[in-house]
Amino acid sequence: MLIAAICLLVAVCGGGWLAWRYINNTYSGDEPVRIYIPADATADDIRDSLCNALGSSFGRRVFNLWEAQKAEAADAYGSYVVRPGDKAITISRNLRFKRQTPLKITFGSPRTLDQLYHRIADRMDFPAESLRSCADSLLRQTGFADSTQFPAAFLPYTYELYWTDSPEKFMTQVVDAYKRFWTDGRRAKARQLGLTPVGVTTLASIVEEETAKTDERPKVARLYLNRLRKGMKLQADPTVKFAIGDFSIRRITGPMLGTVSPYNTYRVAGLPPGPIRMVETATIDAVLDAPDHSYLYMCAKEDFSGYHNFATDYSAHMANARRYQAELNKRNIR
Repeated sequence: MLIAAICLLVAVCGGGWLAWRYINNTYSGDEPVRIYIPADATADDIRDSLCNALGSSFGRRVFNLWEAQKAEAADAYGSYVVRPGDKAITISRNLRFKRQTPLKITFGSPRTLDQLYHRIADRMDFPAESLRSCADSLLRQTGFADSTQFPAAFLPYTYELYWTDSPEKFMTQVVDAYKRFWTDGRRAKARQLGLTPVGVTTLASIVEEETAKTDERPKVARLYLNRLRKGMKLQADPTVKFAIGDFSIRRITGPMLGTVSPYNTYRVAGLPPGPIRMVETATIDAVLDAPDHSYLYMCAKEDFSGYHNFATDYSAHMANARRYQAELNKRNIR
């Protein structure tokens, strides 16, 4: 009896030890991996997703633990990050109780709404068209006149969402961020410039397209503000590229300047209908805080440094332009 009792105790302890090892086995991958479980996934789909992402042996272990919890496949719908060292039982419980890992959504500065909507939808579990429809409805309610003004609403912050969140959830965050950014102080600065927040953002988008040099943007912003104050056309080359729809153009030619479009500031006075890209908040502030100067003309420097030569009169500007054009010809840039 004593021997039998000892054998039983050894068997129980051994079984318990094996179960403990099975449950507490950890993921040994080198990098975190994100797993996506679609809304219509079956149990077999979940098993396959786990095995593909975590390796056959460990993935099946997580699946078996998940299945042992009498879990429903529909409840696992979501996106989960598994990190090196995570326990199999923890991962299975995350799926069982839908403890998703948030996504950090950023979209940079796309030039068109179509690019923006697809860039976001590619990260989320909703189509671009659903986001477009939601944005159209919510932004009009917020006070934006039409889709030409919508780019001003999208500030390039990091938005935290779950993969399963709706377009409405994303757009609510966008609108909230927009309202937080446009404080009473910033709105007062815009009024002093004779502009609305959308107008400031539109000008900022032109400035950002004109120069990649952040230290030059306030100076460029004031140049365009000077032109607006004098009633001069902005004559900004980036608006011609936007009007044509070809952002790869390296040299604006005479025929291009005649492009018929409300965005072509060589033909139309004042600001375009809306931004020609989504902009950085720092560029908006560069417009709001642009330092005073009397420059009215600018031309890219002939050294192709990315900076510009500035001028207060047209004759000096033309001299700058001739040097730049000569260098374009020399480099065979058409």
